[in-house]
Amino acid sequence: MRYRKVYSKKHSVGFHEVPEEGSMAAADDGTLTQTPAADAAVLYEVRDGVALLTFNRPQRLNSWGADTAAGLYAAIDRAEADPEVRAIVLTGTGRGFCAGADLGSTASMQESGVGTENSETDVSEVVGERPPHFLTELRKPVIAAINGACVGIGLTHALMCDVRFAAAGAKFATAFTRRGLIAEHGITWILPRLAGWGAAMDLLLSGRTFLAEEARELGLINQVVPAEHLLERAMAYAADIAANCSPASLAVIKAQTYRDALDDLAAVSARAETLMYESLQRPDLIEGITSFFQKRPPNFPPLT
Repeated sequence: MRYRKVYSKKHSVGFHEVPEEGSMAAADDGTLTQTPAADAAVLYEVRDGVALLTFNRPQRLNSWGADTAAGLYAAIDRAEADPEVRAIVLTGTGRGFCAGADLGSTASMQESGVGTENSETDVSEVVGERPPHFLTELRKPVIAAINGACVGIGLTHALMCDVRFAAAGAKFATAFTRRGLIAEHGITWILPRLAGWGAAMDLLLSGRTFLAEEARELGLINQVVPAEHLLERAMAYAADIAANCSPASLAVIKAQTYRDALDDLAAVSARAETLMYESLQRPDLIEGITSFFQKRPPNFPPLT
């Protein structure tokens, strides 16, 4: 059974116009109502310990709107809370992963006062209640399977995933300078760390389109895969993690990696010593060693 949160008012977000059909948006009172899977803005299913989350607005190249934001948050929360889920894969239907924000019509933007000194647009209404870096704060690894157009806020979300696979020929762009915007929520932090300062400045300032193959060369993508094998490859990678890696170790190492990027080496080393001591107290260690010598798959306990 799949659910959606529903607005008590028309589905819209800031100056974005979002189609009513197939939406999943947040309710003011948090009420959940059932919706057919085909109509959900974000699809959810679990396979082999992996939650597969799929942006599902193919008619708009899965552009970002209120329904997509709420659908992603609900699906992520569900995956994080499910002890059977040990890894998450994020992808899109059709020709796009997420082609940026749904900017709607010029008329609707003007009605909202956007582009004037009188604009009172709430940024959280444009990008959603959670900045994209919330993906880095999850306990479970998130793997992006970038099947097509990955632009703007779609690119920011993809870069905040832990590992990225992309279909050969998939198109990428920051695009902010070409829309009169600034670099949003954290992309100026993550992009230079992945691609280096010079490449990041090129992509941010020019807003040019580049392909998956260049993204791989720059370090933005881990693997470029033929489109017909993309989801299979990403799911197999995630399923291997789910079957063979300790959920507790995954959670700690993920938190370490992002937190340590903001700290100095001495503090990082001291904190790692404490975390290592804690890991020695968990049953995961005995299971990991025992299963290795018994040449069998490990049976690690789930996160609690």
